[in-house]
Amino acid sequence: MAGKDISVRGSDGAFGAYLASPASGQGPGVIVIQEIFGVNDVVRAICDQHAARGRFALAPDLFWRLEPGVKLSDKTQEDWGKAFALMQRFDVDKGVTDVQASLRHLREVKGCTAKVGTVGYCLGGQLSFLASTRTDTDASVGYYGVNIQNRLNEAGKIRKPLMLHIAAKDQYCPPEAQKQILEGLKGNPLVTLHVYPEMDHAFAREGGQHYDKACADLANSRTDAFFRQHLG
Repeated sequence: MAGKDISVRGSDGAFGAYLASPASGQGPGVIVIQEIFGVNDVVRAICDQHAARGRFALAPDLFWRLEPGVKLSDKTQEDWGKAFALMQRFDVDKGVTDVQASLRHLREVKGCTAKVGTVGYCLGGQLSFLASTRTDTDASVGYYGVNIQNRLNEAGKIRKPLMLHIAAKDQYCPPEAQKQILEGLKGNPLVTLHVYPEMDHAFAREGGQHYDKACADLANSRTDAFFRQHLG
């Protein structure tokens, strides 16, 4: 089944989203949380990949309050500049409420089971961490999340399984921040931490400057197994 653009009803109004559905029409769901580039072709491809693995995948447009329908790339300095500008204006707390609205929406999609998780990248990695502390997600995964070290005061609110993929040479998450994250979450039975020693930020973004197929495949296989365990 092909993906399609839909509308999600949120607490502050309706916003756009991309929905990919499994060929069987049945399965659990995941909310795919965007990077700073919006719901672009990379995010849509991730949704399609989850659908191919038997899940409904919904990517909400989290920049809709700033500019609806953002689809930037990582290929030009102009797009990078706009992406960073959007991130600086972005309200993380409102973003989490939109993730919750997306979880509710996906659970009501015909054929979707009650089990729905989140997976996010970069900015979305932070939001997926916050989803594990503030929403009713069933399982959460974050790839190279930014600013999680500043959110560790919420670690005690984690109620469902969380997996974080950490790039040891992440230019946006320096060693001291990584140390805080690892120490702040170690020992929590709900949290699984994977560190990729030689990787920089966005090592799993296909076509990106720091893309590493071997580590991306490893991280994605861990994510897939994690969701199969916790979402079915």
